[in-house]
Amino acid sequence: MIDTKSIVARNITELRIQSNLTQMELAEKLNYSDKTISKWERGESSPDISVLVQIAALFGVSLDRLVSSEAITEDEQKSPPDAPKYSRRAISYISESAVLIVATLAFILFSLLLGCMTFQWLFFVYALPVMLIVKLVLNTLWFNPRRNYFIISAFLWATLLSIHATFLYLGRNIALIYLLGAVGQIVVILWSFIKKPRA
Repeated sequence: MIDTKSIVARNITELRIQSNLTQMELAEKLNYSDKTISKWERGESSPDISVLVQIAALFGVSLDRLVSSEAITEDEQKSPPDAPKYSRRAISYISESAVLIVATLAFILFSLLLGCMTFQWLFFVYALPVMLIVKLVLNTLWFNPRRNYFIISAFLWATLLSIHATFLYLGRNIALIYLLGAVGQIVVILWSFIKKPRA
């Protein structure tokens, strides 16, 4: 008698390893806990049919192949429809660097036009929150969404730093604005506990 549970367990493990994913990364993509993935891979339990369909689509194989007793080779694995043709990480770094390039160009342009240094250094301060917005968008689309909480926290503090630096340039010290950051940070931490993975 064919043990379907162990076949599915072996195939999920092989596909995950071939895709260079950890159990945690696969769990996050499927919105399950890594303990559940571990149970599937040990054959202690099996995913529902709807989850098997999701896994097959994620790894670019057919559902029949996912439950087949023959081993799945890397050549058989089709690229999923959303598979990148370029390095997403490189695109992300280039996009974030583009913000710094724009800030540098603005710094040089205004320095040349004005002939003296006044407020131009603020362009680099303003570039920080903009870079973090770019990072947040690309991380949400392509990478681990759980890192968004760290990016949002960094964005919060970078925005407050930008506001504080602007007021310092204008001759006003509004250091108390960082109290908003403390409250905002508490909200971000609490928000991170709202969505829990399925068991």
